[in-house]
Amino acid sequence: MERNQNEAKSPKLKKAAALLIGLGMIAAACGTDGDESAAADAAAAVADDEAVASDDAMEDDEAMADDEDAMEDDEAMADDEDAMEDDAMEDGDAMEDDAMEDDAMEDGDAMEEDAMEDGDAMSEGRPVLDISFDGLEPLGDDFDYEVWTIVDDAPVTGGLFDINEDGEVEITSDQNHLYGHDGAAAVVISIEPSVGDDPAPSDTKVLGGPIADDGSFELSIDHPAALGTDFSDASGSFILATPTDDAEDNELSGVWFLSLPGPEAALDLPELPAGWAYEGWAVIDGQPISTGRFVDGAAADDFDGFSGPNAGPNYPGEDFLVNAPDGLEFPTDLTEATIVISVEPDADNSPAPFALKPLVTEVADDAADHENIELGSGFVAITGSGSVNG
Repeated sequence: MERNQNEAKSPKLKKAAALLIGLGMIAAACGTDGDESAAADAAAAVADDEAVASDDAMEDDEAMADDEDAMEDDEAMADDEDAMEDDAMEDGDAMEDDAMEDDAMEDGDAMEEDAMEDGDAMSEGRPVLDISFDGLEPLGDDFDYEVWTIVDDAPVTGGLFDINEDGEVEITSDQNHLYGHDGAAAVVISIEPSVGDDPAPSDTKVLGGPIADDGSFELSIDHPAALGTDFSDASGSFILATPTDDAEDNELSGVWFLSLPGPEAALDLPELPAGWAYEGWAVIDGQPISTGRFVDGAAADDFDGFSGPNAGPNYPGEDFLVNAPDGLEFPTDLTEATIVISVEPDADNSPAPFALKPLVTEVADDAADHENIELGSGFVAITGSGSVNG
């Protein structure tokens, strides 16, 4: 910038120098005795020219300063314009991102609605089953009930469900209703694994019943396609004893389903179909503890995890001496406990007895060991009813 200013001033300086040279030449021509007034006039003219040159230089400097300010303003404006463009681009990108997110949400909603519509479309034309149960209880983890309608002697699934704590049906399959099928003759309820289930019904069928002409049906365990077993004549007894250890002070801490003297088999139970087994229980302070599963009341069961080191009798039962579950201490005292024989589905891992309990008795508080204690009837009927609509 300084070099440009010097270049701008140089023509004016050259002009002043030329005038001074001219004045010198005039003075030389006139001599020392020349006209002093003329010399004064010439000097004044030179001074005027210098003033004019100085004014012009100042004006030029101011103009250049103005130009520089203008350039700076232009650059500031350019920066502002760039900033505005950047903001505009950022705003545009943000708006575009928002638009894409909105589109994605709309697409997701549309897909969900389409899926629901597809599900409804798939169920169109299929009769809906309205169904309720009395006495049916929740299953263990990883298992569900499944409803089937029998068409031309072949089962057709209508969906999975479970029973909640209020005894109400809760659909667990991915559909809005339980469905039937046109021309169905009967309804059957089975117990199935929740995941990886075979497309055919399991052997564990709990309820069944024919469909009447008006579409209504009544379900029971007596139906031939279901459990089909009569427990009305079931009976049995047990003793309190701990034959799997040598101690004599804990005899009230074991239950064995046998009768004395003998010992002899003490349970009179009907044979169960495939998919079912009996299980013994001792309910201690409200907590059910299994004594093991069995299918033959005259043989040992499948469990001895709480018993002592000695071999137990060849009958169902258990000593409660070791490995107590959380909340309990072994040995224990089974007086005032409840002893149960239940009917259990193979496909179930519930920690409590199933709804079918043919034999149940509460042990008296003055019960003695090695005495026969009768089991009472604890059977409560499980039933279902409903209708096929559509």
